[in-house]
Amino acid sequence: MRLRGASAPADWLIVGLGNPGPRYAGTRHNIGFDVAEALIERWDLGKPKKKYQGLFAEGRAGFGPTAPRVAVLLPQTFMNEAGRSAGPARGALKVDLDRVLVLHDEIDLPFGDIRARLGGGLAGHNGLKSLKAHLGSPDFARVRIGVGRPDSTDPEIVASWVLGRFAEPAADVRDLVDRARDIAEDLVLGRTTV
Repeated sequence: MRLRGASAPADWLIVGLGNPGPRYAGTRHNIGFDVAEALIERWDLGKPKKKYQGLFAEGRAGFGPTAPRVAVLLPQTFMNEAGRSAGPARGALKVDLDRVLVLHDEIDLPFGDIRARLGGGLAGHNGLKSLKAHLGSPDFARVRIGVGRPDSTDPEIVASWVLGRFAEPAADVRDLVDRARDIAEDLVLGRTTV
């Protein structure tokens, strides 16, 4: 926990989960990247730079000196190793664990459903498992973005589903990204809590 009055380089670390490279762009598993990029654009943080084994942008979530200082990270380690990027970023930025906000796909929610929460189970999500291992706890904030689930529990079919492109109309996917961005922004600006 940060001491009262102590300064840190950021008030929030926002981690979008996904896999690097054009092969994975537009897949269900990369919706966290899509939402993180939408926040970078909304807050006019500029082009992300390579840092902490990821793409990293920082600035303020809004205008004026009282707007929260934010850092947005898109780990480039592949989803299953995202903690190797987020752990060092959190340490360098001195962000409290409950001010780490993870944006990720959630197959246990129907497409279009979005839920925010603090902590909780990992539901077999390897990106979340890696974050827990490198952050030391699962007690970080999350925006869980529903991408639906295939009618199977076969691990290969589930993997193909999350690594596949959306079958839903592009306008519906864009709306999902925009709504998740707005929920994340509301959390950072204190307009809502988890």
